[in-house]
Amino acid sequence: MFETTVAGSLPKPAWLAEPERLWPAWRLEGRALEQGKLDATILAVKLQEDAGIDIVSDGEQARTHFVHGFLANLDGIDFARKTVIGIRADRYKAEVPTVTGPIRRRGSVHAAEARAARAHTRRKLKFTLPGPMTIADTIADEHYRDRAKLAFAFAEVLNEEARELAALGVDVVQFDEPAFNVYMREVADWGVAALERAALELSCKKAVHICYGYGIKANIDWKGTLGSQWRQYEETFPVLARSSIDQVSLECRNSRVPIELIALLKGKDVLLGAIDVASNAIETPEEVADTIRRALAFVAPEKLFPCTNCGMAPMPSSVAYAKLAALAAGAELVRKSM
Repeated sequence: MFETTVAGSLPKPAWLAEPERLWPAWRLEGRALEQGKLDATILAVKLQEDAGIDIVSDGEQARTHFVHGFLANLDGIDFARKTVIGIRADRYKAEVPTVTGPIRRRGSVHAAEARAARAHTRRKLKFTLPGPMTIADTIADEHYRDRAKLAFAFAEVLNEEARELAALGVDVVQFDEPAFNVYMREVADWGVAALERAALELSCKKAVHICYGYGIKANIDWKGTLGSQWRQYEETFPVLARSSIDQVSLECRNSRVPIELIALLKGKDVLLGAIDVASNAIETPEEVADTIRRALAFVAPEKLFPCTNCGMAPMPSSVAYAKLAALAAGAELVRKSM
């Protein structure tokens, strides 16, 4: 009960990449970089174990960014043809590659780090992939010229990758869809259908992560415009409740999301964001426990998995792992009180 987990990314060690950066530059090259990525993956797994996390992840150590790390091994994308576009409804600008032909997977993208993580932990293992709608929102397109068609093209290759990860022993494959909190009409029209295509016939747990973004200035500023209550989940959760997705990861700690909205996910596992990734203040176990207890009014205990609000890649490593230790300790407090 109350198995703890993480939303996705964790800080990279300073010897591997620039610290505290969302798009860090690698500090190694060639074979040293490839080995360094695997070493960092194993280290992230062990540090999560030390913090007491029950369902560990690879920490996205082998990716420079949660979206573009997956795109690097796909045909149909020209990384030399970059352009600056507005993403998440023009919330901020990003330099992105361009789709110039049919999307196809050349081969495994993340198998090496999945094998490394699986070989070095006996705990449940979670692996994250970008969701098809979010990829479509984070790339320029000169081929499909239709957002839904582009998303479904990515859904097909995501499914190939996800099924391979499951075969390697991954227990949970999670698709990250922050775009689901921005394009709510499209979520109902085709977003969830594309997500289900990405998760088709997976033999492991199927999760989706929907948050209000990394703790970077553009996201923090956007949150300031959302008013006293953030009700985006109210539109997407009923659609997800009718879907084949098993788990929904959401933001809760230090947010203005009305806690009762999670009742809209009846029947689903709820990965409850009880750790704020937009602040370096380390939660106390009691604060984590309070977030969990408030959620228990709307979610059955066996369906509740304490988690982080979002990825932690831009945070100082010492802060991130202290927060994970607080997450584990807070969950234990609630277990003992049940």
